[in-house]
Amino acid sequence: MDWGMENRLSQLIQTDGHCMFLPIDHGYFQGPTRKLEQPGKTIEPLLPYADALFVTRGVLRSQVDPQNTKPIILRVSGGTSVVGQDLANEGIITSMEEAIRLNVSAVGISVFIGTEYEKQSLLNLAKLVDEGERYGIPVMAVTAVGKELEKRDARYLALCSRIAAELGARVVKTYWCENFEKVTTGCPVPVVIAGGPKVDTEREVFEFIYDGIQKGAIGQNLGRNIWQHKHPVAMIKALRTIIHEGANVDQAEEVYKENAK
Repeated sequence: MDWGMENRLSQLIQTDGHCMFLPIDHGYFQGPTRKLEQPGKTIEPLLPYADALFVTRGVLRSQVDPQNTKPIILRVSGGTSVVGQDLANEGIITSMEEAIRLNVSAVGISVFIGTEYEKQSLLNLAKLVDEGERYGIPVMAVTAVGKELEKRDARYLALCSRIAAELGARVVKTYWCENFEKVTTGCPVPVVIAGGPKVDTEREVFEFIYDGIQKGAIGQNLGRNIWQHKHPVAMIKALRTIIHEGANVDQAEEVYKENAK
């Protein structure tokens, strides 16, 4: 692995082999998402506990202090919205030159396998990998499902993750699911948990993150379960203990309760 590529990955994946990414890129297709209307204010208390931010160039430039930040994973795919015809019809919206100009640690792109736009999104990934390898910038592939949430099963996610790795993604962001080990064992690059089923309690979040780590994920990329929560700092602190301190669900819940007072 080239020095630049290895150096950038080491900024994201910590010395314990794990990572805690904080995505705030939701506005690129959702607009002003609840609790993310002013991203700068949302992330301010959370930054100390994140290892990296996943963000678009517009929010990065306007809302993130360049003198007080964490490593950046730049969202470079988009072009669709929740009111449009199909979320899967994405293109590349930010050049690799722009990523270099912004001094990012990685770039992120969604792929929509099994949709009408499967080939388009996979060719976007392949092209981005070519450019990333040229400049030593790792690509994180996001196995997106659009509005078809029922696709979040092990067989489908394992297929998506493996294809993304085969095309050159250095990291794959995918959803937690039952039998998650089928996803991680079939993917030859690190897997990061994007989210899981809709849950009603903090403990359920801790449970699927803990299960994912036990079954081979190296970290998480949770957004709404943290910054839309009524106690976001307590949530990120608790989740960090699972990721970086080897805490179990009960221990994480205790950390949450101590910080949610």
